[in-house]
Amino acid sequence: MEEGRQKDLQLLEEIIDKGLKQKLLQTIASRDKIFEDQKELSDLRKNLETLEKNGVNSLKTMVNLGSEVYMQAEVSDTRHIFMDVGLGFYVEFTRQEALDYIPKREELVKKKLEEVTNVISQIKGRIKLAHHQIQQILNLPDENTSSYRQRAFQY
Repeated sequence: MEEGRQKDLQLLEEIIDKGLKQKLLQTIASRDKIFEDQKELSDLRKNLETLEKNGVNSLKTMVNLGSEVYMQAEVSDTRHIFMDVGLGFYVEFTRQEALDYIPKREELVKKKLEEVTNVISQIKGRIKLAHHQIQQILNLPDENTSSYRQRAFQY
């Protein structure tokens, strides 16, 4: 194989391994964090609805301190809560105000999730394109989709 083609292959492999795959892993981790935020908002909404429906104004609970170590806690007034609104700021809400705010925040999280999912798709497309370019440099035939399907169903 000529030296120019070898350098092209090394460059493409480096782009895939050190650039695109790392970016993909970081973006997937970011998406996972957004999924966690989405679940926390959903759980908070459900808990607030339960408190509101049952008219609970105080409660005893167990709080996870980390590493599955719990401590009993007493909330003397559940009518007001503090919510993280971003950038490290917390705002005190009544239960109803929080229930009004949560759908807005859920919509923002949903949009953020869609954006990150699109970025993941773009990165995967770039990886596929780089693999295709490697195939062309090596003069390998493109994979036949029917043989791909046959291999997929063998497992």
